[in-house]
Amino acid sequence: MQISKWGNSLAVRLPRRLVDELGLKEGDELSIVASRTGEIEVEKDRDQRRRALDGLAKLNWTLPADYRFDRDEANER
Repeated sequence: MQISKWGNSLAVRLPRRLVDELGLKEGDELSIVASRTGEIEVEKDRDQRRRALDGLAKLNWTLPADYRFDRDEANER
């Protein structure tokens, strides 16, 4: 792939095969991560969220019966 200038940013055009494989459409958001092996990994944000939630579910962790979420307390600084 070739890196091109797009405004003040750099852009990479994704090959059609990758677009089809990932089921991408205009407006989708991606996470692109460089691995230690020098490869890059591309994942749709919704797939990343699903993977994270699945990982949490596998922990079989439960909240205490008397737990109550308090939005104001969670956002205190």
